[in-house]
Amino acid sequence: MDTRKAYPSDMTNDQWALLGPMIPGGKPNGRPREVNMREIVNALFYINRNGCVWRALPHDLPPWKTVYNYFRAFNKDGTWQRIMDKLRETIRVEAGSEPTPSLGHIDSQSVKTTEIGGQDRGYDAGKNVDGRKRHILVDKFGLLIAVVVTAAHLTDAFGAKLLLSSVAVASLPRMLLVKADSAYGKEGLAAWIKARLGWVLNVVCRAAGAVGWVLLPERFVVERTFGWFNRYRRLSKDYERRIDCSEAMIRISQIHLMLNRIKPKAKPGWNRFSQRFRYYEKEFLL
Repeated sequence: MDTRKAYPSDMTNDQWALLGPMIPGGKPNGRPREVNMREIVNALFYINRNGCVWRALPHDLPPWKTVYNYFRAFNKDGTWQRIMDKLRETIRVEAGSEPTPSLGHIDSQSVKTTEIGGQDRGYDAGKNVDGRKRHILVDKFGLLIAVVVTAAHLTDAFGAKLLLSSVAVASLPRMLLVKADSAYGKEGLAAWIKARLGWVLNVVCRAAGAVGWVLLPERFVVERTFGWFNRYRRLSKDYERRIDCSEAMIRISQIHLMLNRIKPKAKPGWNRFSQRFRYYEKEFLL
């Protein structure tokens, strides 16, 4: 890092001081690491933010194969999820809330895949999208709690069961209520959530007789999270062959976003983002 010019997606020293201790150490009896882990994470942020392919990583970053191996290994052992959870708790505490949420929002986003193919693809007739569907659970600040990627033809209610089944209930001891749109009021989802998790599903419906687009109360929270995905070009489509890699890329984008939320860079763009975030918290959130 000291021998090259920084990329816009690179971490600052303050951000690495926060993130570095969360990176697992090497294997106890394994060969000592020779790679700079800060540069590994910077390379992943570069790919995620700029949307390049693995082999197009700049030559002043670590070799793409090394970066990819750490990406897969940390996804397999749950490192990305643990880091995301820790950063989310930090933001919530700084905002004056409890570390864990009592309210969640779920929704899905259908996205196209590439012609290369890969696991689990389907056609979402409602959105006219041939590809995959991202199912997410977020807290009241729109910060990601869990994500599951499926084929696009699967219903939202079915995807919600997969999503909520992946959540470690013990990590959300205060969770009581989950809000969703009318697509989730089917297939006995409310009863399933109550029986399986002990939570209540609150379906937010359009007003009777409403025509065209209607702003639903609090639904902007999860829709804004999907908007944050657009900051990361790797998420503009689902470019991954494997769905677990798709989920990992989403988690990494949220880690990068939350690092910039906790330790903002000294740039006007990030300051404006932080101001907008606080405005929405004050004006719209409970």
